[in-house]
Amino acid sequence: MAETPLWRPTARLFVVDPDQRVLLFSSGDSTGRTWWFTPGGGVHRGETVASAAVRELAEETGFAYTEEELGPVVAISLTRWPRNDGRIFLSAHSFFFLRVPHPELDFDGQEDFERSYITGHRWWTLDELRAATDEIFPANLADLIDKLLRNDITERPIRLPRS
Repeated sequence: MAETPLWRPTARLFVVDPDQRVLLFSSGDSTGRTWWFTPGGGVHRGETVASAAVRELAEETGFAYTEEELGPVVAISLTRWPRNDGRIFLSAHSFFFLRVPHPELDFDGQEDFERSYITGHRWWTLDELRAATDEIFPANLADLIDKLLRNDITERPIRLPRS
């Protein structure tokens, strides 16, 4: 019988620097597979998605913003994924778009799980995203960031393909 996934709502961020590059973190497994993903993480009990985004942003990058500075959720997706400890999660991701004033990061606030899971970071241009051979989550990120950089933000969040 297949394991029932654990429900995990998340707050994630498309963080873009002044050079219009998007921040992604990397992780990998014992097979040498590497994947890239946006900053963010789980919403704690009693927390709003926006407050979780603010907390996760500060923990993972050192950037301090308020909920109001984040703006609206610009995209949503649903993902089923295995954690390193073998548990399976079904995550409902809410993505915010944020321009930051510089690319310098501060990792002092990262939790132990983040330190164990995140293996690196990189600021990606749209061309680099389109040429990437590693897995990048969410899919079609370059096209979405391109729209957001042109301020093509819809009233309702864009529904991203399930991955």
